[in-house]
Amino acid sequence: MRGNESTAGAGEVELRPLSARSVVLSLLLGTHPPELPVKDLVRLVEPFGVGGSTLRAALSRMVAAGDLRRAGAVYGLSERLLERQRRQDDAVRPATRPWDGDWEMAVVTATGRGPAERAELRSELTRLRLAELREGVWLRPATLLRPWPDELTGITLYLTARPGMPGRELAAALWPLEEWADTARDLLAHIGRARRPADRFTAFAAAVRHLLADPVLPPELLPADWPGAALRAAYTAYQREVADAVHGREQA
Repeated sequence: MRGNESTAGAGEVELRPLSARSVVLSLLLGTHPPELPVKDLVRLVEPFGVGGSTLRAALSRMVAAGDLRRAGAVYGLSERLLERQRRQDDAVRPATRPWDGDWEMAVVTATGRGPAERAELRSELTRLRLAELREGVWLRPATLLRPWPDELTGITLYLTARPGMPGRELAAALWPLEEWADTARDLLAHIGRARRPADRFTAFAAAVRHLLADPVLPPELLPADWPGAALRAAYTAYQREVADAVHGREQA
């Protein structure tokens, strides 16, 4: 069973429509520190067809919903969304070490959990970039530099393993690698064609979502011409564009 299977088909690019909320969240998720004065937000969202009154109404709703916190005229991400930003940053710049052949294995040991708890555990293991070999058994190459979460200690058995089957064969069974690569190439092509700010924005938002589903495998286990690094480089360049624009406005 492929733990990181997405709902999109091979090569399909999922471009979500723009809204004031999605523009604000994407801008703040890509900004460090993730906070901006309202005057800067007004100018930043203007190229995407979001007017000042629409923006202010969206900001009020987002504060009420717990998406944002407000300090005077400055809006920043809430604690819940700061965690989302950390995951996004890790997707763009994952910390890794060379692969020595070891695999991480997480075996779910807890029983009697309800559907919601089981779904949350599956989501957490997927966020950790593991994939499910069979029910309750999750694997990935031991290359990511990150601790095993304390909250999973009592409900999973965390091991290091050396599977008996070839690594490439196991990776191909765990993740839809060719489908991921096809979609990444389509995204890169779409980004290359996009000229309007709104088109580029939606393309790069889709790129970030796709990078979150990248298993971040060692080169030894990847198909030839893997586009992960190219997609990360394109998004990093776009982040610099946005950061330069914000910096320029702050100096004005």
